[in-house]
Amino acid sequence: MKGKPGRHAPAFVLLELSKGPNYGLQILNQLKENLAVCKLDSAAIYRALNSLEASGYVRSYTEDTEHGVAKRFYAITDEGHNALRQFKEDIQMRIKNLEYFLSTYEKMEVNP
Repeated sequence: MKGKPGRHAPAFVLLELSKGPNYGLQILNQLKENLAVCKLDSAAIYRALNSLEASGYVRSYTEDTEHGVAKRFYAITDEGHNALRQFKEDIQMRIKNLEYFLSTYEKMEVNP
């Protein structure tokens, strides 16, 4: 059984952008570094960024890098901070449900 790898990508992207503006590949690299399991790829990150921008949760702008190459950066908006709080509440609820599942399952393993 498999879940969708990008299901929470928008939440994680907003979380990374709450630390400051960034570009897609760097967001992905930070998530790979910080998540215990990161099944996201660059396509999932950019889909999330495009969706978040269309919803008004992030804004993008182009900036020249030190190598003279223009990169598209993304920054979280006030609406994005509100959405991030909603993601937090949803994730907290899911954690409670998953804790129930795990504790119930552990009891069943001991007393099948």
